[in-house]
Amino acid sequence: MNLKKLLLVASLSASLFTQAHAERVKLDTVVATVNDGVILQSEVDQIINRVKEQAEQQGTELPSDKTLRLQAIDKLIEQSLMLQLGDRMGMQISDAQLDQTIANIAQDQGGTIADLRRSVEASGESFQAYREEIRKEITTSQVRRASVDRRIYISPQEVTNLQKILSEQTGNSEEYDIGHILIKIPNKATPEEIEDARERADNVIKFLNEGKEFKRIAIASSSGSKALDGGQLGWMGINEMPTLFAEAIKGAKKDDIVGPLRSGAGFHILKVQDIRGREVVETVEVRSRHILIKPSIILSEEKARSMLTGFVKDLRAGTADFAALAKEYSEDPGSALKGGEYDWTDPTTYVPAFRDTLLSLEKDQISEPFRSTFGWHIVQLLDKRVADKTEQAKLNRAHRLLFNRKFKEESFKWIKEMRDQAHIEIIEAE
Repeated sequence: MNLKKLLLVASLSASLFTQAHAERVKLDTVVATVNDGVILQSEVDQIINRVKEQAEQQGTELPSDKTLRLQAIDKLIEQSLMLQLGDRMGMQISDAQLDQTIANIAQDQGGTIADLRRSVEASGESFQAYREEIRKEITTSQVRRASVDRRIYISPQEVTNLQKILSEQTGNSEEYDIGHILIKIPNKATPEEIEDARERADNVIKFLNEGKEFKRIAIASSSGSKALDGGQLGWMGINEMPTLFAEAIKGAKKDDIVGPLRSGAGFHILKVQDIRGREVVETVEVRSRHILIKPSIILSEEKARSMLTGFVKDLRAGTADFAALAKEYSEDPGSALKGGEYDWTDPTTYVPAFRDTLLSLEKDQISEPFRSTFGWHIVQLLDKRVADKTEQAKLNRAHRLLFNRKFKEESFKWIKEMRDQAHIEIIEAE
């Protein structure tokens, strides 16, 4: 090939590269800035495509792409703020923890990780991108929990009062499947802006009373955190709902539209999509003991797992004592001094990896090492029983209901405060 041809090939290659690079840049244009972070068009497109695919499967009619774009950007802004906070907190999700979570997801879907991979790739998404999205979800969940938990205080008197109310209730407790739409009011809103929001809320109620599909209206109109899920809050008891909702829902019937309800955030519209009774049943309880090793900069994931593998070998051979190992090595401050032992507990209160491993064991059996969100464990099932609901269990339930209610309320306040303090700029599409 002569010099002229070589130069021509080089010129064409450079041209094609420049064109391809320009197309990639165009695909990944910045649509919003969140403090020092950015949100890319490709991220917005990914969410919109998922929503459309889900809507097609469920036969749900969607609003315009412009509305979906705004909802997707709003979701990504909240995610970006939480991920930035997670970075400042030094929160990291290891590959081992991520693998365990993905294995749990696959198991919940009745398949293997290979089945999950095939399903993800069949939808046109790379499995690596899916893994990283799950890593983000774990991070944001842990950031939210760490930030909101410390804002919640529940007094013993609150627990006692609610437990008394629950004990006095007759018949089955009720749970409600709630749909939620929030018409947001801007910070420092003028009377005109408040009235405009009220009118929009009234129009939404009018559309719903005319039989328009709730999910579609929620996706198009709501500013709530579940907007892209069609405003679906899921099943909740009265005592788990925010107080504003609970007082309005009492006595409502299936398919009732409730609202608009005014709060500091705006006007809320609720739909009672279904009602079901909740029966009190006997509870399976387990007594167990475990050893927890937390990976760190000094102690690698593999070293933590290897240590526990050695413990299991010695325990099964009868050359080591579980309680002694737990007191010396376990990093669970709540159980280590007691030889790693937990008293009788409802296993559903444990994190999924711990719960599932524990329930798979026979009495006195010791598990292989496994990973949870807390670190590497081995666990031994000491005993299992079917127990009637005790007074302590009732108090625990009352505490959990109060916590769930306050967590929802404080979580919304926390997100609002974080957004108010952030520098956010949405770049209008050309």
